[in-house]
Amino acid sequence: MRIRSKWSKKDKTHSVEDIGGALAFIAWRIAGNAVLNMENHDYATETQSQRLDIIGEFLIFTIHIIDRMTIDRFTLEERQRFMEELSLKSAKHMQDNHRDVNGPGKYKQAFIDLLNPRLDEYSECVYSKEDGASFVMRRLFGDHVTKLMGEKNQKWVTAQIIDIEVPDMCRTLDKSLPNLFM
Repeated sequence: MRIRSKWSKKDKTHSVEDIGGALAFIAWRIAGNAVLNMENHDYATETQSQRLDIIGEFLIFTIHIIDRMTIDRFTLEERQRFMEELSLKSAKHMQDNHRDVNGPGKYKQAFIDLLNPRLDEYSECVYSKEDGASFVMRRLFGDHVTKLMGEKNQKWVTAQIIDIEVPDMCRTLDKSLPNLFM
């Protein structure tokens, strides 16, 4: 997957919020591409709304991985601002897309209400710079996506997540993140 991750004005200093906003867009693209990749591997979604819910799970996992990958780049106060911007911009992407598909609603708040407990769950799992997300973390993520997929697809979803989607997502982030901190 190709993602534009370089600033157009190289001489400008970018704030923590600028980086968080840019990564929210990148996370959205990664999540959408991962769901498309699953659909290309015959994991069908039945409705646009279901597809957005699955994208939401991918988005939350991507937010968590971004936090783990960038944690040593920020002070505690900067990290709080960064994660707030990343989370709120991601929630806005969910709000806008759900509104387009389902009409008016409180989709942003629903996303935040799901985001917080998911981040707490993932934070209990091991992550290392060398190995990335542990098997337990990838399995937990896969199980969340499996619950959202149709019954026909549930048998192999978690394996697809563990073996293909998470490594692809992390490779894309590995390529994108350094460019935003230059």
